[in-house]
Amino acid sequence: MAGVEQIKIDDGEAGMRLDRWFKVHYPGLGFGHLQKLLRSGQIRIDGGRAKADSRVEPGQTVRVPPLPVDKAGDGPLTAKTIRGQDDGDVLRKMLLHEDPKVLVFNKPSGLAVQGGSGVTRSVDSMLEAWRNKKGEKPRLVHRLDRDTSGVLVVARTRLAAMKLAEAFRERETKKTYWALVKGVPPKREDKISTWLIKEQTDDGDRMRVARHGEKGADHAVSYYRVLEQAGQTLSWLEMEPYTGRTHQLRVHAAYIGCPIIGDPKYFEADTNWDFPGGIQNRLHLHARRIIIPHPDKGVIDVTAPMPPHMRQSWNLLGFDEANGSDE
Repeated sequence: MAGVEQIKIDDGEAGMRLDRWFKVHYPGLGFGHLQKLLRSGQIRIDGGRAKADSRVEPGQTVRVPPLPVDKAGDGPLTAKTIRGQDDGDVLRKMLLHEDPKVLVFNKPSGLAVQGGSGVTRSVDSMLEAWRNKKGEKPRLVHRLDRDTSGVLVVARTRLAAMKLAEAFRERETKKTYWALVKGVPPKREDKISTWLIKEQTDDGDRMRVARHGEKGADHAVSYYRVLEQAGQTLSWLEMEPYTGRTHQLRVHAAYIGCPIIGDPKYFEADTNWDFPGGIQNRLHLHARRIIIPHPDKGVIDVTAPMPPHMRQSWNLLGFDEANGSDE
């Protein structure tokens, strides 16, 4: 169950009744429970009390208390649970934000963003189901690794795609990731700056730290801070990539001696290191939040709930999600 959320009303939700707004964003929340939360003042609009028939307006903020249901879905989505489901239905369950120009999804771990060798289903192929009346298919404007979960921004129009891509290129976006790593970094927070180069291996493309000036190498900069730790065994890192190189955070975590748990390419441990019991051997890297200029005006600020395997690990380790500030 997530903590208190402060959610801004989008332009496309102007005039919507508050109970309808909750039905869209929290379809698992019963009307009776909603009424109790409203009567007790736990749900508020711009700090004031609200009623079920209150009308919301763009720019207003809805205070949402901890709820016993998942946001924008009727259960946790994984690469396995979406099998056999209609593409349009899966996209709807993944949806975190929607307006006339932009879509933001919470991509499950294990679902590829684009097609490739061995990929039978991807977000890009699924977006065919959401072509508009003009025949326009929503466009990807950035990528996430297949096993990385979290916020994925998609443009609904060609012009919006150009503006969003420019925002990524000009580094006008702020991307925040959560990672569970082996050990504890030498500093509580720091900047990681290296050169990275792509190499072909038997297991596919792999990035390695290169020398400054090495042909084909790109500069990569990341920031991290330790949010919590389990003794000296595991740490919860908040990571922010300043540049956007392939596998950047995964390589940088390994570079400081704290590889991300479950990383099949970059996790290496001593032979006497035991994998913690109860924690799944899956990549523990989640694109938690993105702040990006809207193609028209204002900003989009979206936070994605953690995937089930990471939430399980947080529960086992006693980590409190509230310690990862989303302010």
